[in-house]
Amino acid sequence: MALDAFDRALIAATQGGLPLVARPYEAVGAMLGVPGEQVRERLEHMLAQGLVRRIGAVPNHYRLGYTANGMSVWDVADEQVAALGPRVAALPGVSHCYRRPRHLPGWPYNLFAMLHGTSRESVAQQASEIAALLGDACRGHDILYSTAILKKTGLRLKD
Repeated sequence: MALDAFDRALIAATQGGLPLVARPYEAVGAMLGVPGEQVRERLEHMLAQGLVRRIGAVPNHYRLGYTANGMSVWDVADEQVAALGPRVAALPGVSHCYRRPRHLPGWPYNLFAMLHGTSRESVAQQASEIAALLGDACRGHDILYSTAILKKTGLRLKD
């Protein structure tokens, strides 16, 4: 998809993130001199064309008070992981959950669930709830705690 001048201006205006206001498309539109509806429609078109993969919110968990963030990893019976994964993903403390291939012999885990809490103890409690939910289908697990905040960025245009 070829970018026109408006596309480039729109990407430049949003590459640092949408404004944190009640009506972000209108705010971007005001910067570009177009209605917010035109911004929304063009972003929707970019999504449909595959130029933009998604538009989403990326919370800063630390600023929200969640200073203990751990990726819980689970060795779940393959024949049960498809049914149990969505149940884990629906738990309140899980921000994202997905299935990944095992890398045996050293990495037996096939279900990952990111947990957020105000302490490692609260994350461990959430992991206990997941373990109870998984029951006998779970053969082992671990929690890998975050040690640094990684900068997340979206689409960027080269100058």
